Amino acid sequence: MRRLLGGATLAGLVAGLVMAFGIAPREATQGNVQRIMYLHVPSVWVAYLAFGVVLVASVVYLVRRDDRADRLAHASAEVGVLFTGLTIATGSIWGKPTWGTWWTWDARLTSVSILFVMYLGYLLLRGMVEDRERGARFAAVLGIVAAFNIPLVHFSVIWWRTLHQPPSLMKPGPGAMPGIIVAALLVNFAAFTLLYVYFVTRRTVVLGLEAEAEA
Repeated sequence: MRRLLGGATLAGLVAGLVMAFGIAPREATQGNVQRIMYLHVPSVWVAYLAFGVVLVASVVYLVRRDDRADRLAHASAEVGVLFTGLTIATGSIWGKPTWGTWWTWDARLTSVSILFVMYLGYLLLRGMVEDRERGARFAAVLGIVAAFNIPLVHFSVIWWRTLHQPPSLMKPGPGAMPGIIVAALLVNFAAFTLLYVYFVTRRTVVLGLEAEAEA
């Protein structure tokens, strides 16, 4: 099963690269720098997905004290932090030629940096508390609270005036992008989702083995 998932993930990533750099056209206004969107936007999606899973798994853990839910939340948070960092990095690379600066404290960038720090704190909290069960409870509460920042991040470009462009997908109303660009984005969405599932699956197994070794 893991090999099948790994093969599907690899095939999806290759297809995404082909769509992004070989099939999707050069954007008329931004030029080739726009192609970083095929990495940046799916990274945002995976971060949302990962932290949404943390929210649900944390609630399940607090209600049922199911260690499997705790391990899922832990693994998903790690992957979410990874992809949030990737989102910030690719956004900065895009921002330099587009805005003339690597970083600016507008609503979107500020809110996503707060999200990043909150989930870093989630992971640090687990390592700081010696009692595993107690640390899991504290982390679950933080994982639930931190998830409420996700709508703030996503809708910040709509609610406030920012340098960051409004969302191209995952927004109310019809989209305005050409179909081929949407198709390239969707292929990369699927590929990054598979990559998320692969990472979380493998990390959850490792966390289970670590728990057995400690027991």
